[in-house]
Amino acid sequence: MKKNQVAVLYKTVIIILLVGFGFQAQARKGMWLPPQLNTQENTMRNMGLQIPVEQLYNEDGTGLNNAIVLFGRGCTGEVISSKGLVLTNHHCGYGTVQGLSSKEKDYFANGFWAMKHGEELPCPGLTVTFIRKMENVSDRILIGLDDTLQGIARDSIINIRIKNLEKGYKYATKLNAEIKPYYYGNQYWVILSETFKDIRLVGFPPNGIGTFGGDTDNWMWPRHTGDFSLFRIYAGADNKPADFNENNKPYTPDKFFTINANGYKEGDFTMVYGFPGYTQEYISSYQLNHIFEIIDPVRIECRTALLETWQKKMDESRDIFLKYTSKHKRVANGWKKWQGEVRGLRLNNVPSMKTGYEGIFQGWTTTDETMPFADNLLSRIGASSLAVGDQIKANYYIQEAVYGIEILRQGDDLDKMLSVFRSGASGTQLSDSLQKLAKRWAGFYKNYDVGTDKEVFKALMPLYFEKSANYVPKLFKDQYNRSGSYEKWMNYVFKSMATDKEKLEKFASTNNPADSTIIMSDPVWQLYHAMTEFTNAKIKPSLSAYYDKMEYLNRLYMKAQMKLDHSTEFFPDANLTLRLTYGNVQGIDPDGPAGYSYQTNLDEAVDKHNPDVEEFDMPEKLRELNKNKDYGRWGENGTVPACFIATNHTTGGNSGSPVLNAKGELIGTNFDRIWEGTMSDLYFDPNLCRNISVDIRYTMFIIEKFGGASWLLDEMKFASKK
Repeated sequence: MKKNQVAVLYKTVIIILLVGFGFQAQARKGMWLPPQLNTQENTMRNMGLQIPVEQLYNEDGTGLNNAIVLFGRGCTGEVISSKGLVLTNHHCGYGTVQGLSSKEKDYFANGFWAMKHGEELPCPGLTVTFIRKMENVSDRILIGLDDTLQGIARDSIINIRIKNLEKGYKYATKLNAEIKPYYYGNQYWVILSETFKDIRLVGFPPNGIGTFGGDTDNWMWPRHTGDFSLFRIYAGADNKPADFNENNKPYTPDKFFTINANGYKEGDFTMVYGFPGYTQEYISSYQLNHIFEIIDPVRIECRTALLETWQKKMDESRDIFLKYTSKHKRVANGWKKWQGEVRGLRLNNVPSMKTGYEGIFQGWTTTDETMPFADNLLSRIGASSLAVGDQIKANYYIQEAVYGIEILRQGDDLDKMLSVFRSGASGTQLSDSLQKLAKRWAGFYKNYDVGTDKEVFKALMPLYFEKSANYVPKLFKDQYNRSGSYEKWMNYVFKSMATDKEKLEKFASTNNPADSTIIMSDPVWQLYHAMTEFTNAKIKPSLSAYYDKMEYLNRLYMKAQMKLDHSTEFFPDANLTLRLTYGNVQGIDPDGPAGYSYQTNLDEAVDKHNPDVEEFDMPEKLRELNKNKDYGRWGENGTVPACFIATNHTTGGNSGSPVLNAKGELIGTNFDRIWEGTMSDLYFDPNLCRNISVDIRYTMFIIEKFGGASWLLDEMKFASKK
């Protein structure tokens, strides 16, 4: 068969393959860099977009990108007023609010609402970052580099170029500049940003609204969660970023979102604008099988045991609940997501689909002579991946089971203290180093309970021994055998000074280098040290070599896919940089012909109220407002819309993202995905994948009628009524 005949055959097969796998909704897939939106404008307009893409992003400072912030380290927020008011998710503010809460000021139980600027609470350590401009600098980073160049030679050249170019951008623009890789290092973009450090809490619904449904409803649909919170950006006299100061003023933004409370209907065009965290849409079947068959099952198994143990102790004590509620939600979030991910991959038979695609790709490589390296890429990826399965499994049992025991993670601080003693420092230098280390302990011990961690030890350590028997350090085995039982071993380990903040601080205050011998006899340090040496010798070398090789092979595989696959629009995988995705308001029919509605409401939420189950215990005031139909201007059809779903392609990091209508107006706040579609980090199926958002009318209703903070609405801009 001639090459052109082969090419036609493979092109025909791939079209059939892609259509058969549901790729007919390809236009709804993708997390696009704002400067790439001009390539999507025609599709977006055909789906309903009513404004030029230049209004979404431009380089003259008037784009809506100037109303979006990276909230903290991994969420999104949107500016919704002329006075720097930021709307994000309740769960995005949860950790910050935990630091502001106490038994006397339990904001989780009672909520928080500032009634004037002077009541807004400073949030130490919290930042928000605006993206002012993004620019493709690939030609300046990759010029003269051969595609097959790898390792230190390539990395050192690129790192030097990045460092120098970032300096130039910072000098020229007076903005922060960061250059990041995209498409596995086949492109590089510079991101110019501005970070504000004086952020204050404005509004936070109680858990009975903000986490309503709890872990039971997490990743599920229908949903009735008022998952939002409000913060405010403060700036210096020049409206620029400044450290906290009582004299700082509310920030005046270049742009803020107009709020549209007129509603939407099924089929309406929507966009989600934010900072998606991490996806792997283009990996091989071998890497996918690591996730599907090893990584996710191990994480699910270990976290099930951990969460059950935590929950039991949290149910017994409000004090323990306050210590562990944020940690519990963080751990449970991934735990449930991975269960949905495995289910979705299985339902879609994605591993087999990947294998099928790779057969087609291999055919393409025989018809293209411009990329000779592509012919054996998949065989090299496969051989490398299959060789490290056991080490990957052991590594995840260590991370999830061994280091799921909090006190063992504190072994790292003991090890750092030992390094300080061994450094030869003395006098003031030694004291300063130890005190700097001690400052880290306040946050840990504020939210730590020894009794709870003991129960975790008894739950997780047997799991590790049983499921990773060939990767257990000798010291672990010796201590267990000497103790005779996990409980006796636990009692020995928890004699460590690391279990008590006062003991640890007292020890650090002695400033005696000879005390290093005491650290080396501490049971927590011994276990931590033994595990560190073991992993460094038995696991890390092979995994480091594997990941280094895969970084190289994935870059070539990505380049080859983009060159040879003419049926796919390639967006870069998420990496916590600003993206826009688009779709339609649409219900879901995951299991049969009945289907689910695209929208939920307050009446349904009240029906789920259960005072005996904390995650479904709705505040009495909210139930009273509903009973009296006291909805103000936010009601529709005799209730208040609560949440809705759409086909936007989202992931972690999109929490708090603005959900926009065809005019770029705010209609909701993204907070989750449905369980059936959590596999979208690896494979997006428009038939199953939905993002879940709080309806902006529910947000406004809670602020005004429940929180009594109507003064905040005065600084917002609302679209005209229909």
